[in-house]
Amino acid sequence: MLAAVVGGLLLLWGVLLVLLWRWRPPDLTVREALRLLPDLVRLVRRLAADRSLPRGVRVRLWMLLAYLLSPVDLVPDVVPVLGYADDVVVVALALRSVVRVAGDAALERSWPGGAAGLAVVRRLAGLRAGT
Repeated sequence: MLAAVVGGLLLLWGVLLVLLWRWRPPDLTVREALRLLPDLVRLVRRLAADRSLPRGVRVRLWMLLAYLLSPVDLVPDVVPVLGYADDVVVVALALRSVVRVAGDAALERSWPGGAAGLAVVRRLAGLRAGT
């Protein structure tokens, strides 16, 4: 019975990992996104604290921060490259849902990095270059 539960959990983990990889932005390299992870965490924290955003968006962002800071991940962070790649995919999905509600102006207002980094974050969030 224990083997069946463990096997089921591993299967579920594998399916989630494949789904996250499938939904990543197609033209974004993992290396590009990994360099931005510290600025992304600051961006998420700033957006989560922004009282002008709807409460549901802020709750989603606090949950994202908890996931990023949690030692429990879909792929453990000790696995080189792939350990942080799942974090990038989860951030991309969350940013897409937040930008749909909050808009690009909130993203730009809260971005702590430079213009090149913001362009990558916009791609992560599913925005076009001219948006």
